[in-house]
Amino acid sequence: MSYPFNVRVYGLLIDSENRVLVADELIHEHYITKFPGGGLEFGEGTIDAIKREMMEETGITIEVVSHFYTTDFFMASAFNPKAQVISIYYIIKAITPYNLRTTDKAFDFEEVKEGAISFRWLPINSLSETTFTFPIDKRVSVLLAGKKN
Repeated sequence: MSYPFNVRVYGLLIDSENRVLVADELIHEHYITKFPGGGLEFGEGTIDAIKREMMEETGITIEVVSHFYTTDFFMASAFNPKAQVISIYYIIKAITPYNLRTTDKAFDFEEVKEGAISFRWLPINSLSETTFTFPIDKRVSVLLAGKKN
């Protein structure tokens, strides 16, 4: 019997005001708040994947500063309960200037449709589990808020 794994990679982009970038998305008719990132593709390393995902989602070219967290508990996929999710989070920094549309309002989509995405900067010291949709992001938010910069 085979048990599929879904490997996800996420970027923690922290600005000069000690805020982290979060993404609000409409996925499978669900409103989701998460860190920017997505799925590892076959044949791809995790660092290449986060670079690709950040470019696709934000248009930002990044470099990985350090590993922050890898899932250390069992988590079934929200979209496929027969698959186990393993998420890897990296502290990243932008290496090129960017002009990303951000907002102060959650789910402030230019158009409400499947795959819509909007971005917000949130102060790290105000992060809480209630900010995020998925259990792994909730864990990371607590760890990040407790991290001293």
